[in-house]
Amino acid sequence: MNYMKELENETSLWPHVTVHSHRFGGREFLFYKAEIGHVHRGGTLDIPFPRSVRDALIADGLAEEHRWVPNSGWVSSHIRSSQDFEHALWLMRLSYLRYALKAVPDARDLLERETSKLQLNSTYHNLLQRFISARYSAAGAGEAAPVAGAMPIAPRVLGDLIAERKNEPGSDEVRSLARKNAEF
Repeated sequence: MNYMKELENETSLWPHVTVHSHRFGGREFLFYKAEIGHVHRGGTLDIPFPRSVRDALIADGLAEEHRWVPNSGWVSSHIRSSQDFEHALWLMRLSYLRYALKAVPDARDLLERETSKLQLNSTYHNLLQRFISARYSAAGAGEAAPVAGAMPIAPRVLGDLIAERKNEPGSDEVRSLARKNAEF
């Protein structure tokens, strides 16, 4: 099995993830414009995390320090077997999730689903909970309401959503979200 190609195939199915050539060789995975990780030709997977998540992963033996920038948020993992591949997918999904939680109004539901799917313990659940935008709280019936004092969604994410959905059903919802974001 070509694990690098399979990693590319799997992650490219996730919403808003694109795959590109990486400047140091291999393939790079982006959530919109934010890198969620890259894999080198030899099977070394490098993933950026906030320092708190990185420290927990290393303490639990779930990742290694990045060899070139060991005191950063970057971690590494090596893909040599099907078990390594499954673990690499888990790490990539964890990285993906921290960006996805910032971009969706139903972030709490997403976190709960992914916590179950990824079998996250309370440490990782709590670390990821910090990425839920306080801008939205459940307003019922799947809607989201702004929360006072919260940070807006990154403008480029909204811009991408608007461009992506301008002629799709529900595009009025995206424009409404952009207006609320601009008012913030």
